[in-house]
Amino acid sequence: MRLRILATSDLHMHLLPYDYLASRPSHHMGLSRTASLIQEKRAEVQASLLLDNGDFLQGGPMGEVVARQGGTGADHPAIAAMNALGYDAAALGNHDFNFGLAFLRRSVARARFPVLAANLTMRGGKGFPPYALVRRQLTDDAGLVHPLRIGIIGFLPPQTDEWDNDLRPVMRSADIIETARQIIPRLKAKGADLIIALAHSGIGPLDPRPQMEHAATALAALPGIDAVVAGHTHEVFPAPHWQSRPGVDPARGTLAGKPAVMPGFGGSHLGMIDLEFRIAPTGAPQIAGFHVACLPVAPGTPSSNLVTRPVEAAHRATLRQLGTRIGRSVAPLCSHFAVIGHDDGLRLVNLAQRWHVRRRLQGTPFAHLPVLSATAPYRAGGRGGADHYTHVAPGRLSQRHIADLYSFPNRVTAIRLSGAQLRDWLERSASMFNRVGPGARDVPLQNPDFPIYNFDVIDGVTWRIDLSQPARFHPDGRLADTDARRIRDLRWQSGPVRDDDAFILATNSYRLAGCGLFSPLVSENEVVLARDALTQDVLRRYIRQRRRISLPARTSWRFLAQPESSVLFHTSPDATRHHLPESHQLEPLGQTPEGFQLMRYFL
Repeated sequence: MRLRILATSDLHMHLLPYDYLASRPSHHMGLSRTASLIQEKRAEVQASLLLDNGDFLQGGPMGEVVARQGGTGADHPAIAAMNALGYDAAALGNHDFNFGLAFLRRSVARARFPVLAANLTMRGGKGFPPYALVRRQLTDDAGLVHPLRIGIIGFLPPQTDEWDNDLRPVMRSADIIETARQIIPRLKAKGADLIIALAHSGIGPLDPRPQMEHAATALAALPGIDAVVAGHTHEVFPAPHWQSRPGVDPARGTLAGKPAVMPGFGGSHLGMIDLEFRIAPTGAPQIAGFHVACLPVAPGTPSSNLVTRPVEAAHRATLRQLGTRIGRSVAPLCSHFAVIGHDDGLRLVNLAQRWHVRRRLQGTPFAHLPVLSATAPYRAGGRGGADHYTHVAPGRLSQRHIADLYSFPNRVTAIRLSGAQLRDWLERSASMFNRVGPGARDVPLQNPDFPIYNFDVIDGVTWRIDLSQPARFHPDGRLADTDARRIRDLRWQSGPVRDDDAFILATNSYRLAGCGLFSPLVSENEVVLARDALTQDVLRRYIRQRRRISLPARTSWRFLAQPESSVLFHTSPDATRHHLPESHQLEPLGQTPEGFQLMRYFL
């Protein structure tokens, strides 16, 4: 007897196979294409479940447009599509809270499936259900029918209430492992034969730690958990690139010996766990074996009308909104070479943030302090794939380009910090790079465990990065080497930055969350502007005021020269079609199997 579990995760409003930022069809994402694979795999078995692992309401221009409309009584397009596909349950992810609790409640109120959040508590007790109990029937070879009671628990990162800290007065998110230990006996008492964990959480250590963000492995190790759907980090599991580490077996597709999947993002993959059952002496179904796969949605897979029909109106509204004209740009704005210090789009965002904060601080005790601005290249490859780069051509700038330059619904925040803290902020970013010894050849430039969206570039100062030194910080923000220093020649207005210098830093509230990667550096600092305007709105106003964007040719940072040394990095396949910065130091090496352009950079 077999039960098939089908799972999606981190859809981020990629409902159709369309790249709104590039204004062209996409072959790598879209729930409507995943839906065709869902229907195919459902039809192969008698008993199945369809589950989603969170972050389905936020992401991409369609998510922004729907949220700005605020909900007019019609079904949210993501919920309408999931209803049409017949999802059995979904967990909430941290980004589902980005547009506020009222919007979230309105959106999921029309879901014809339970929306779960076990480790979330709400003031007044009006929370989301922690789990659901779903029934299926299994038929054995003799034609006898056996009922199967399936418990499904939903978990979100325990940092959720800190990342959206304006929600802290009304909600708290708790530890995943401790919550699971409380819920599992309750589900067993209700007669659950099988328990599935929908964990909007990455694959982390086997041993539990308090408030783990990446708790999927430790969760799978708990007695009573039978299968896990992981997510949050947009990775694919099982997959060949995974290396075996404690509790993780990419060959069998298990975490702590339990079947587990992580199905990418945006509908790129469909997770599939086939559980085989036999009848135990007690008469209850018992797992006898399993098979795990994470199926890519192949290019050319047709879209299903089950999804395209309910989201058609939202698609048209999104295209209209993105066509709104904002201004003009003299030069291209690209993130192709952000990892070597060239990203004019990022500079434009930083200039807009500095402009906004200066205006907001006029007439305050902080008006005399120099204003710096920090932001990261959010669209610069990585787990997003070879199409995940910003490229705004010269000419007309529209709302589509604003979304391309800054793709998250973050708000501008500003803090006061010292020169010493500024240096450590940059050290935190510079820890993204691998160490490159003198004379080393073709060293991979980036640490793959360090997401590029944590690589903050600060406008208003200049510095150099010495790759011959070890990284000062681990990818998770912990101090790695107290003696390590990569930042050299940190200067402001042609003079060296002293440890006791004072600055205002424009950033976003995510950077200041108590659980954030940068928060240990500035946890006691004075916030001078708290959760102000949306960064996209600030950028749009900045461009409209200037109408014509022409950025001076300069860079904030460079690598310290290392003769005879070279590094390798990935970029967009479109990068070589445009002017290459420092072309004498760059050498294209062809495309990778994943579609990236591989580049050699001579230090």
